[in-house]
Amino acid sequence: MAVGRGSAVVAIVLVLCLVLPCDMVDAASFTVGGTSGWTFNVVGWPKGKRFKAGDVLVFNYSPSAHNVVAVNKAGYNGCTTLEVPRCTRQGKIRSSW
Repeated sequence: MAVGRGSAVVAIVLVLCLVLPCDMVDAASFTVGGTSGWTFNVVGWPKGKRFKAGDVLVFNYSPSAHNVVAVNKAGYNGCTTLEVPRCTRQGKIRSSW
């Protein structure tokens, strides 16, 4: 009987190892603003899209007109940056959550 239980435990662990990583396989990549990329007035862009943890947001933008600054929730809500903001002007940013 102990052999049967051990085999069952091994089988369950193998099934969990195969099933649990499936969420990461389903991760999607979204280009913010669609084919036009990031520009002004992309407010309606997320409409109809379902985002989940692991998805990647791609920001394509003109580095001569825009930049990307990392902020926390308070900075976003107050439209302020951190004391030493992390800012980039690369023209393409890939971010996953």
